[in-house]
Amino acid sequence: MGRQLELGLDTFGDVTSDPDGERLPQHQVLRNVVAEAVLADSVGIDFIGVGEHHREDFAVSAPDVVLAAIAGQTSRIRLGSAVTVLSSDDPIRVFQRFSTLDAVSNGRAEVILGRGSFTESFPLFGLDLAQYEELFEEKLELFTRLRSENPVTWNGSTRAPLQNQRVYPPTASGELPAWIAVGGTPQSVVRAAHYGLPLMLAIIGGEPARFAPFVDLYKRALSQFGRPMLPVGAHSPGYVAASDEQALEEAWPHFERMQNRIGRERGWSPTTHSDYLASAGPDGALFIGSPETVAAKIVRVAKELDLSRFDMKYSLGTLPHENLMNCIRLYGTEVAPLVREQLAATDSRD
Repeated sequence: MGRQLELGLDTFGDVTSDPDGERLPQHQVLRNVVAEAVLADSVGIDFIGVGEHHREDFAVSAPDVVLAAIAGQTSRIRLGSAVTVLSSDDPIRVFQRFSTLDAVSNGRAEVILGRGSFTESFPLFGLDLAQYEELFEEKLELFTRLRSENPVTWNGSTRAPLQNQRVYPPTASGELPAWIAVGGTPQSVVRAAHYGLPLMLAIIGGEPARFAPFVDLYKRALSQFGRPMLPVGAHSPGYVAASDEQALEEAWPHFERMQNRIGRERGWSPTTHSDYLASAGPDGALFIGSPETVAAKIVRVAKELDLSRFDMKYSLGTLPHENLMNCIRLYGTEVAPLVREQLAATDSRD
């Protein structure tokens, strides 16, 4: 596992502040996201994921367009969504957009499919939240059939049927890489195994180790469905600075505002500083600290969950672009080498 662990970065295009605390306009945030991905490519990061949201505090509503801009300025980093909200999209258009991205990036595209933790896209696109489960299930079933790149005949209740229909453009490799992102419900884990798609765990709270039973369930389900073992990845928030103290201090006010803004919408209790420190501690879901601290935590979680990839969601609310650029630089030049060294040492002992 040590030699195969890939390290990625995710962003939702959080609307950031300038050094004086003024919120940037979304068009500037989008340009900054492209610059952040270009830096990630230059420091050797394996993957950049761009999320989809339809609200004021996140600038990215069309990840594939942002990823295409990134593709034109990078050469090796793989490009994907984090996530594509398939429930409120059309599976054919999702396939077409990402197969096009795959072409213009010379085979670097992948799509991470999910239902999303926000629901703004449903009324925006005229969809009924009462069909939340049905929409995702039907559209996922169709999307997985489109990945064969053969003519598809399909009939369902959420869109028009297809009769021996090909979808263009095909990919050069013959299959568009895709994952399913899950928040940790057994049904979602089994669904990923059923469709033969790699599993991306969204670990945004609690102890990462509590997801181990879901990894075990996924492997058992793959075996029962007669499928080969597939990669498991994890996505968690994080931030890297020169020291633990600096990272925790710089991230806290932006993390607090973001959590409490979303929390007011969802009826959560306010986030406290002690909650924050606990979550940033050895057993929590926040990967915030020095390169040494963050690397050690990635190694531990990767071993606990038998991960093939770890993606750190480096954008934290209004945390400024300049801080994010420094975080990316440290993640690529210091965290990644430490992770690889420690995992290689573990492999040699084993």
